[in-house]
Parts: sequence; structure tokens; C-alpha cells
Amino acid sequence: MLDNKLNGAEAMVRMLEAHGVTHIFGLCGDTTLPFYDAMHLLDHEISHVLTRDERSAAYMADGYSRVTGRPGVCEGPSGGGATYILPGLIESSESSYATLAITSDISVASYGKYPLTEVDQEALMRPLTKWNTVIKRAEHIPRMVRTAFRAMTTGRSGSTHLGLPYDIQYDPVDPADIWADPALATYPAYRTGPEEAAVEAALDAILSAKKPLIVCGGGVVISGAMAELDRLATRLDIAVASSISGQGSLADTHPNALGVVGSNGGTDQTWEMMEAADLVVFMGCRAGSTTTARWEAPSVGTRIVHFDSDPMVIGANLPTEVGVAGDLRLSLGMLNAALDKRGQGAGTFGGAAAVADIKRRKFEIFDRIAAGGDQPIRPERVIADLMKVLPEDATVVSDPGTSCPYASAYYQQQLAGRYFVTNRAHGALGYSLAASLGAWYGRPASKTVALMGDGSFGFTCGELETVCRSRAPITFVVFSNASYGWIKASQKDDKGARYYNVDFNRVDQAAVAAAYGVKSWRVEDPAELEGVLRQAVAHDGPTLVDVVTQPLEESNAPVRRWMG
Repeated sequence: MLDNKLNGAEAMVRMLEAHGVTHIFGLCGDTTLPFYDAMHLLDHEISHVLTRDERSAAYMADGYSRVTGRPGVCEGPSGGGATYILPGLIESSESSYATLAITSDISVASYGKYPLTEVDQEALMRPLTKWNTVIKRAEHIPRMVRTAFRAMTTGRSGSTHLGLPYDIQYDPVDPADIWADPALATYPAYRTGPEEAAVEAALDAILSAKKPLIVCGGGVVISGAMAELDRLATRLDIAVASSISGQGSLADTHPNALGVVGSNGGTDQTWEMMEAADLVVFMGCRAGSTTTARWEAPSVGTRIVHFDSDPMVIGANLPTEVGVAGDLRLSLGMLNAALDKRGQGAGTFGGAAAVADIKRRKFEIFDRIAAGGDQPIRPERVIADLMKVLPEDATVVSDPGTSCPYASAYYQQQLAGRYFVTNRAHGALGYSLAASLGAWYGRPASKTVALMGDGSFGFTCGELETVCRSRAPITFVVFSNASYGWIKASQKDDKGARYYNVDFNRVDQAAVAAAYGVKSWRVEDPAELEGVLRQAVAHDGPTLVDVVTQPLEESNAPVRRWMG
């Protein structure tokens, strides 16, 4: 039942409630007092998760959004809160996930008077979000919230921002204006389909090829087009690769799933198929620098078909024979319907046999390294032992550093969908520890595991208190090599091993975690690793395994420019 009288802060709570919001991640501040009071006094079903850093709040909202297909919501105060929340917003926007940040602001009445924490929030957020505004009048709150949800859930999804000045949080709002479009509670909302002629042309191009390869980006999973892709790949027996963001487009165990290709997480074996393809079908993939190994392949002259919900992406990097603009689930559905009309059967391209050979050769190398007893422990051993102990529906969240290429190349996800999460748009460290908590809130029945290097652990280890307070049974695995390993490996490759300012003191991450109340282990002997991981995964509270691992510059990491 709606209140007879509402102030601006209460109207904001009611509007979030009307849009189906159940969780808000954020941090308190002076300018947020009315909003917190409204959340405290009103009867609603929204849970507020107090974080230790606004950046973490945004990453939690991002992780929540990725696994639920619902907008993630974070909030913070003016000044420093607004600036700290930025990294998560640009990551969500560039990765096409729907998140909303609400930052309270100084009073409208004090603009230009040099009040404490004054910053032009609208200008600050403009280049980093899909849509944003600072609300100047309380009566505009309902309309601006509806606009934010419409912007972040339709078309190419992304982040939005609302500035909420202190004084308008006390001003009256008409309760009759508290309503929401239920279609905007999930995304993609209001899907738009492609032109039939474009779908037919794309099908003609695919069927005319001899060695086609589908390369999926995150758009397939965001659209929920996994079943349609599975049907297409199976009936045509066509190989399907992915970018890191596209993992989960097919289960890694699917016969047609080649795995990740490109400069990060790809291997020489998977790259063979990228180089040999006479036609590449990009699906929800921007054909950016990582997936194409800085446009090394597809080579000049390779035919390109491009499916994407965003017309701006199609043909942006490579000459495109056929572009299909539309929601991926609708587009693939139409592609399958066109095949039905033509009576197209299975067994066209022999993709599964080619994929099986590539995977066999790829995993022969991986299995040999993973089975070794090397100390420090090889990262391959960590991934192999994790695969032995994790349930098939586990959610794995990785930072973009040491753990990411290994997990992307070798972890075999057994279900289609968003069960592997990493921040590939901007690659900021400190992501996985926070985002894993958001993912757990979004999908609490799934065992959540967060992978990170020790450099990344130092960015956000304070959020272990938040994890313990939330009683979230997340398992954190730290790849400890006492350096910013990615940069050190790059210095070896690019600068003749002239190492400069990339090493730091070795820290006992297990002891740090234990101080927060996390059950933790430190592992140096590979023979102990599987047993410890099994205990950690089975424990009914938060756990951390600090694994002393081989330095990245000494490894066989699946990063293309280091493998020459």
C-alpha cells in the first residue's frame, strides 16, 4: 500500500521497489541521511548491503546483474563517494550489463557556494554511463527513475546514474506518480528483431562457406540465446568459439564448443581454427583487440557475418559481408526458423570432429603440467583441482590478472549461461572479491568461488568483513606470487626482462582473512591442494585458500604475446 504522503527520499525507495529491486549495495554518508532514514522507516522488501567502499558497491551491483539478468543497484554519498563509484559504472556500461548508481548530492540550494563535497556529478558521470542526470526537483524523481530503468534495460544495456541532492530528498512527491513498467525489471527489455532479409542473407553466406567459425561475445548470454545457439551449432555441426566475455554461450563440454580464442585465454590450438576459417560469424561480439589478437585474425579477405543488438558495432572493425542488427535470441530464432523452412539437416561442416582434435591436443599439454608436482604450485594445478571439487552449477568470478587466462583457457564450464564472470571491459584489479558477493546475493544456491592474484587481494580485502557479516559461503582462491604478475610478465616479454617496481612483500593472505573471521588455509605443497580446496568448498561459511603459485613471468600462461 502506497503512503499518503511521500518526501523525495521515500519516493526513491518506492520507485526502486516498484521496479522490482530487492538488493542495494552501498555506503552511508552525510548527504544520504534522508535516503537511509526512508529505507529504515518504510515497509519494503529491499535489502541494503552496507559495503566498505563505494567501488566495491558498484562491483557488487555489477556481479548481481550478470547472474540474475536484473538491474543491479548501488548507492553512495556525494564527493568522494561519487568518485569512488565510477570504476564499476564504466565496467558495467562497456560490458553491457544493467546497473544503476544513486549518489546523493549537496543541496540544490547550495550550488555554486563552495559547499563541502561539491562536484558536478552529471559531468563526471556523462562519459562513463549510458544515461545519467542529477535530479533538481523532487517531483521529477519518479520520472527520472523510470527513465534510468528504461535506458539501462533496453537496446544495448549499460549503466545509469541518478544524482539525488540532499534538499530535494525532503520535498513532497505525489504518491500517484509512483508506478513502474514491469517489463523493465529484467533485461533485455523490449527486444527488437532483425530484418528477415538480413537473416536470409546471413544464412546464405554461412551455408556457402567451407570452414565457418562462430565467435560469440557476451551478447549471447546477456540475451539468453544459449538454447537457440545450441540448436544452430548442433544442426549445422559448426564450431563455436568465444571471447572471454562470451564464455557460457555454450557449455564448454558441448561437442561444438571450441573455447576461448584470442590474445588472452586463447591457446595456439584454438587459434588454428580462427586462422583457418574462411568465414567468421561474430555474434554479440565487438571483434575487438583481445578476441582478434589485435586483428591478427580474421585475416584480410576472410568473409565476415556480424550479428549484434547494437548497429554501431557491426562493421566497426572489419569489412562485413552481412550485418544483422537485432536481439540475439530473436535473431538466432529467426535463423533456425529459416533453416526449418529450407529443410536443412545436420552434419554440414564437421565442426565437432575438428573441435575434438583441437581440445585433445590442448588438454594434453594442460594435463601434463597440472599433474606435475612443481613448487611453487603451477596455476594449471589450481584450475585442475578446482574442476575436481566444484559442482557443475558453481559460479566462478575471476579478476583479470593471473587467474583469468588460465580459467578462460582451461576451466570447463558444464552449463550454458553466466557461470564465469570477469571484468573484461576495463580490467580493474579488486573486482572479483566484491563482485562475487553480488553474484552470491543474486544466485545464493550456486557455490560461488572468487579467483584473484595477491596484488588484487590488496585492493579490496576490507570487503571480507562485508562477506562475513553477510554470512556468504564464498570460497576465495588467491594466486600468490608477490608481484603484479601481468605487468612483470609483460616487462619480461616487451622490455628484455628489465623488471622495475612490480614486486611487493609477500603477505600471508590466509592470516589476513582469518583476522576478518574467514576460515583460511595457506598451501605451498601441490599434493595438499585438492584436499584443502575440497574442505574450503564444503564449508558452510566464507573460506580463503592462499596458494603460493609460480610467478607469471615463468609460466606457460595462455596469453598470445607471451607464447611466441
